[in-house]
Amino acid sequence: MSKQDHKPDKRSGIAGVLAGPVGRWVVLGIWIVAAIVLNLIFPSVNEKENNAAADLSNDYPSVQAAEVAEREFAGDGGQVALGVWSRSGGLSDADLDQLAALTKSLEEQPVVNQASVLPFHQLPAPVRQSLLSEDGSTITLPITFEESADTEGLKEGIQELKDRAISVTGDDPFEAKIGTSDLSARITGPVGIAIDGGALFQNADVSLLIATVLLVLVILLLIYRSPILALIPIVAVGFAYLVISPILGVMADQGWIVADAQGISIMTVLLFGAGTDYCLFLITRFRQCLTETSSKREALKQAISGSSGAIAMSGLTVVLSLFTLLLAQYGAYHRFAVPFGVAILVMGIASLTLVPAMLAIIGRASFFPFVPRTPEMEVQRAKRRGKPVKPAKPKKESRIGRIVTERPWKVVIASLIVLGGLAAASSQIRFTYDLLSAFPSDMPSVEGFDTIAERFSPGELAPVQVIVDTEGKSNDLAAKLSDLPFVDEVAEPEKGARNADILLYSVKLNTNPYSIEAMDDIAIMRETTEQALQREGITEPELKVWIGGQTATQADTRAATEHDTDLVIPVVIGLISLLLLLYLRSIVATVYLIATVVLSYFSALGLGWLILHYGFGQDAIQGAIPLYAFVFLVALGEDYNIFMVSSIWKKSRHMPLKRAIREGVGETSTVITSAGIILAGTFAVLATLPIQVLVQFGVVAALGVLLDTFIVRPFLVPAITMLLGRAAFWPGKAPQRTQEGAVNEKA
Repeated sequence: MSKQDHKPDKRSGIAGVLAGPVGRWVVLGIWIVAAIVLNLIFPSVNEKENNAAADLSNDYPSVQAAEVAEREFAGDGGQVALGVWSRSGGLSDADLDQLAALTKSLEEQPVVNQASVLPFHQLPAPVRQSLLSEDGSTITLPITFEESADTEGLKEGIQELKDRAISVTGDDPFEAKIGTSDLSARITGPVGIAIDGGALFQNADVSLLIATVLLVLVILLLIYRSPILALIPIVAVGFAYLVISPILGVMADQGWIVADAQGISIMTVLLFGAGTDYCLFLITRFRQCLTETSSKREALKQAISGSSGAIAMSGLTVVLSLFTLLLAQYGAYHRFAVPFGVAILVMGIASLTLVPAMLAIIGRASFFPFVPRTPEMEVQRAKRRGKPVKPAKPKKESRIGRIVTERPWKVVIASLIVLGGLAAASSQIRFTYDLLSAFPSDMPSVEGFDTIAERFSPGELAPVQVIVDTEGKSNDLAAKLSDLPFVDEVAEPEKGARNADILLYSVKLNTNPYSIEAMDDIAIMRETTEQALQREGITEPELKVWIGGQTATQADTRAATEHDTDLVIPVVIGLISLLLLLYLRSIVATVYLIATVVLSYFSALGLGWLILHYGFGQDAIQGAIPLYAFVFLVALGEDYNIFMVSSIWKKSRHMPLKRAIREGVGETSTVITSAGIILAGTFAVLATLPIQVLVQFGVVAALGVLLDTFIVRPFLVPAITMLLGRAAFWPGKAPQRTQEGAVNEKA
């Protein structure tokens, strides 16, 4: 460290205010008042959650089909719950009479949000028997709920339905095991899946948060061995959340954003990972400065001045990357943008204001019992205790720093072989949009679906709605649809209530209606329908056909996801490139920093696929994973690069570039490794949930962070910088080599 590095920073500025005897208390007071006042005035974001927000806009065919169905076939609109009733050995006449009594009760006294119910009680005995499965063991009774009902409203209605069924049957069929001699019942279909999916998140919220906090706390204690220091980031994140929640709450209340339970839960968990990282960047710098100056105030000023730029740049990179999700068409992506962006923004502000204020108040005691002191302070402390003065331990040279500067070509080649090989595996990934595959097999709605698939056609779960405007002309559409190899049954068409020329064909598939194969069949079904209308002389048949239902919705979801991936990824790359260019003033550095993080992303996808496919036995990953993982990994990965490269850049002004790289890698290794382990651990917590999409996201994101932490940041990036030498700074002001080999700052 040069003398210039030891020179006290005479600038007052924000750093001086935060480190000052008054400013630190003022800053802490502002955060306390803000947390209290905002929560008293505004609602929390949890009070304004909307879990029924649409993911697709009106531009998508399935949404348009739903609008036509709602207008022309009121009974076919709404949300369908399928009651699956089963008894091994066959349902008895007494069982059917009880079900008839139940539907009569539901017709006379509908449950909350109920729109309609199959009038099973009005059907003659032969018709009732025809609804049974071939072995007579199972029957499916649909109940339709209002389209506007949210998850909580559906849950209330289903619970009332269950209570009514228990009173009719005299037992609880919803707790009975399927496949036994007892009468069992399960609620599946879109309503059952929505309720069960919401319950998974609701039940996991508290345990997920507790697990995250404990994980962060334990890792901090193991790394820094200081209980006070371990609590500082957690307290900072807690204050940040108390400010974030009412801000998002008022935004949701005003209709500016849509907050759903899933997004808010994930935001809260990841806030601890990213927030702790920013805190550690400052804390580590502060500890280092405390070994160089006896004044804790001066040390804190130097720490703030030395790390604030990198922290602010890192936070801005993540915030703007998250806001690019506002460009997405798919609602789930869009709803993530503002809550996550605002959370990281507020956390960045907290790490630059609240954390310094707490460090200024606690001082060196923050690191108790391993308090950092200057060599002079250690001498005085030894004299006071009457103990011999221990000679100062020489600063250990970074082994990794020496490797990347002495053997840069070997490091680059080895890193590219490892990362490139893993990235190549990403080309083998298979994607799915099957909702049911994301849930545990023992979930009631999944058990109900499996029973339907086993006893009936799997398409019974979610029939496809083919709606056509025939213009009054006859057609052979039913026959044409029945001839398709993936169609099991086509029901008699229903006529529209307002326009009798509009017909609805309910088509049951012979495959899982949520599978990717079924989604591919939607296009074939549309083409077949349009050709049938065209043969009857109907012009512009593409405007006369609407295909709806869950399968069509999933097909549109895939289209929206693919569109958003193709749009958002280039925008994120361009945006981060621009920010890096402005911060580093180097085109060359910007290019290789972006390239290494993108390579790391594809490596994480490839490694994640290998683990999920061969380790967990998963045949495909959810189609939303690549974009989620990209936005988080590329933005967060650049955080570490920015922090390390900025250290190298600063040191290169006062020492040879080779030494600057060696010391820069060594100086940042501990904090970045600690931050990476914490962030990866936070993502890994998501993988403990019984929801496959979060397991997959957690695995891929955690692996991506670990690859960045242990390969890209310590080896690949500094080795490339070493190989490029002066060219790494182009076209900014680069250090200039003299005859003696020293590097001086260019005038």
